Amino acid sequence: MGDVLSQSEIDNLLAQLNAGEFDMEQMKGEDEKPVRDYNFERPTKFSKEHLRTLEIIFEHYGRLLSTNLPVYLRKNVQITVASSETVTFSEFTNALSNPVILGIISFTPLNGSIIVDLQSNLGYAMLDRMLGGSGDPLIKSNREFSEIELVIIQKILVLMTQLFREPWKNVIELNPVLSRLETNPQFAQVIGPNEMVAIVTLNMKIGDTEGLVNVCLPFFTLEDVMDKLNTKYWFSTMQENRDGEYEAYIESMIRRVEIPVKAVLGKSVINVSDFMNLQVGDCIRLDTKVDQDMDVYVGNIRKFTALPGANKDNYAVRVTSVLREEE
Repeated sequence: MGDVLSQSEIDNLLAQLNAGEFDMEQMKGEDEKPVRDYNFERPTKFSKEHLRTLEIIFEHYGRLLSTNLPVYLRKNVQITVASSETVTFSEFTNALSNPVILGIISFTPLNGSIIVDLQSNLGYAMLDRMLGGSGDPLIKSNREFSEIELVIIQKILVLMTQLFREPWKNVIELNPVLSRLETNPQFAQVIGPNEMVAIVTLNMKIGDTEGLVNVCLPFFTLEDVMDKLNTKYWFSTMQENRDGEYEAYIESMIRRVEIPVKAVLGKSVINVSDFMNLQVGDCIRLDTKVDQDMDVYVGNIRKFTALPGANKDNYAVRVTSVLREEE
């Protein structure tokens, strides 16, 4: 109630005004505040904080794609977040080419779906790599995709869909499912044309082929978790997840990684004619002795020394020393 004036204060103000001690024009200037235009047909539902948090989430998503896609494409993949913006859904669909690769992904347990727009040149580059090519896009990439090509692309989109789980874990436990694959924007009307959406654009580079991946996130789909789409909440949740259980999980995953190990009995140099005349039963003299330690390599790194032997019916080696990095 501190802002309410008493009757005596009101009388004093009126008396000063009548005496000319107050300048009304100056008072109006001091009280005026800047007014921002607000378009009710295009409401601002995504703040800058929301867009910034989405960029952080998709930076994590891009790192996961850069790690997992090379397993299928057998080629280096680089992905970065290019931009984020808010538009209407009609503006997003009108900017799409035809044909286009659109993955409609159900964001369960959230209501609604999101759309992943993969540029056609990236799609053709992926197809070329999956079918044994060098990964070059088509010179004329405006033709329709065949049924076989769509099945192959759908497998890639399923992988991209499953990778959404980890980046969104700090916000909500997702169970994303690829609902369908569309090549015509007219059949991808998941919300009304005037609904607001956030567009996060990823720049993807597969070898020498570069293109964009647009992720359309409708406000209707994210409405239930909008309060969690802020950097303060995201970082605090991420810090809570950095505990011993997470470290143990990473360690267990690393322990299951297979690495090649080879034991080198010795080396020898022979001429080509001797090599061509080798027969069963011939002996090749090595540069090591029977009782001499041999080198054991982990990958391409000399890690152990060992003596040859046998374990039941298998050849084996007995480690005699561990070579440190400085050795």
